[in-house]
Amino acid sequence: MTAKRALIIRHVPYEGVAAYRAPIEAAGYAIDRIDVVDPAFSSVDLAEPDLLIMMGGPMGVYEQDQHPWITCQLRRLARRIAADRPTLGVCFGAQMMAAAMGAPVFAGPHVEIGFHPVAVHAPDSPLRHLAEVPVLHWHGDTFDLPDEVELLASSPLYPHQAFRRGPNLLALQFHAEMGEDPRFEAWLEEGEATLARAGVTEPALRAAHAAHGPGAVAAGRAMIAEWLASLTD
Repeated sequence: MTAKRALIIRHVPYEGVAAYRAPIEAAGYAIDRIDVVDPAFSSVDLAEPDLLIMMGGPMGVYEQDQHPWITCQLRRLARRIAADRPTLGVCFGAQMMAAAMGAPVFAGPHVEIGFHPVAVHAPDSPLRHLAEVPVLHWHGDTFDLPDEVELLASSPLYPHQAFRRGPNLLALQFHAEMGEDPRFEAWLEEGEATLARAGVTEPALRAAHAAHGPGAVAAGRAMIAEWLASLTD
């Protein structure tokens, strides 16, 4: 029996699938990965994989003049979404999903960095595993909700933290995949200026990561496992 294929799109090397890898592999997917800087990326058919996972990155969807691959990725992503193929977007990946579905993506009023829970609006959704669990937030952009989606979660600073359309399309603004991955140190290094803008210190964030990371990862894995089990494609 041929394994199902999952493709991870990495927008920067230090933002990978992290803790979500375990439930994806447990669900029977063979995982491939491609970076957007790979010359082959422009020719990849994003509608073909059984599962597409798009991770985060410091760029904005609206920065297409600086990152021409964004336009190309959006065009191919829109075709996948129109076909209702199983797709997960995390942070920048979630913003890309919103844009591909016709919603504006824009800079928010604040940089949101730190561990805190989201308010879960759909207790019957896979996000129920995150109720009252502090998870990592690291973003300054947000989006309007696309048409025909269900809002799943909010935070005090950003009301649009997660949405879904049917069982196959899931967008998550926060990072429940992060909490035990050593690449967190690269996040701190690469995000030094952003931390300063948010008024967050590295020691405080490291302490929060140590305190809340394992619980966030456990909840995130449970969420993804339940979502994968519900896919219809």
